[in-house]
Amino acid sequence: MATIADVARKAGVSMSTVSHVINRTRNVEPATASLVAQAIAAVGYTPNTIARSLARSATGTVGIAISAISNPYFSDIICAIETECSRLGLMVFLADTQDDWQQELRVIGALHQRRVDGIILAASADPDQRSLKYILDNRIPCVLVDRLISNRFDQIGVQNKHAMELLVSHLIGHGHKRVGLVAGQPGFATTLERIEGFKAALKEHGLSCDPDLIRAGNKTVSAAGAATSELLGLRNPPTGLVTGNNLATIGAMQAIRKAGMRVPRDIALVAFDDFEWADCFEPRLTAIAQPVQELGKRAASLLIRRIKNAEEKRQTIRLRPTLVVRSSCGCPSGAPDE
Repeated sequence: MATIADVARKAGVSMSTVSHVINRTRNVEPATASLVAQAIAAVGYTPNTIARSLARSATGTVGIAISAISNPYFSDIICAIETECSRLGLMVFLADTQDDWQQELRVIGALHQRRVDGIILAASADPDQRSLKYILDNRIPCVLVDRLISNRFDQIGVQNKHAMELLVSHLIGHGHKRVGLVAGQPGFATTLERIEGFKAALKEHGLSCDPDLIRAGNKTVSAAGAATSELLGLRNPPTGLVTGNNLATIGAMQAIRKAGMRVPRDIALVAFDDFEWADCFEPRLTAIAQPVQELGKRAASLLIRRIKNAEEKRQTIRLRPTLVVRSSCGCPSGAPDE
């Protein structure tokens, strides 16, 4: 079996240089690192990752605890996190929390038992924050992503309030004075911030906020559809509609079509969360695009920094989203992005 000494002889470098290349413990000149990589392949050396992790009290693994299946929005974030971790030589364990605090607590405990070096978490709406307490009690390096709920952690998300103000103001700019909102699940920081932005935009434009025009609680597409149907059935229904996430958007579109209405002829529609097929909707969907690639990459970078230095000051980062204007709002097809 090939050893690190065999690699060093083949590459013509010291064993400590080989160790630094393998363990990423010191910067090595790219040309030298390339020689070491070629030598590893040539002699067939396989690093003993288990022994190395025990010696360093590290495993080279990180956990992602996110509602991955029930919320498609997180898929792109997960891919960006995994790509950045892979670039840094880290393996990723993905655990689906199902946006349920009990399941979340179970998967956090399971990741901890597997000795991950840190966790990236999109926290559920648990008022007692049991998972966060577990993480703090066990001193697990952790970054909160999307849902910014505690400055005791590094956390990264978007400017939800500002983004919602952009959406509502855009509809008001089309002359809509009755604007409805199908928001996200109650209890989430993102939902609360987006409702706050909805109300702020109405106030800024001198419009009163009718509580009958706000519907929350859509954990599923069908629930969002039911909420939309309630809005459409009001004696004085909205002429413009804002959806708080991609599940709400799908449910709203289904309900509008079921009611025999067309967008934007009968009701204008704008959405929070752009997604890959939003441009394929008919009409094409005006939406807030979140910088998911940057969000995922920077979440991974924050976690690596926290793993390396547990005492460094915590950071809260809010990224600026983009309003992508298409035609569901009433703009001509092919309108430029704002």
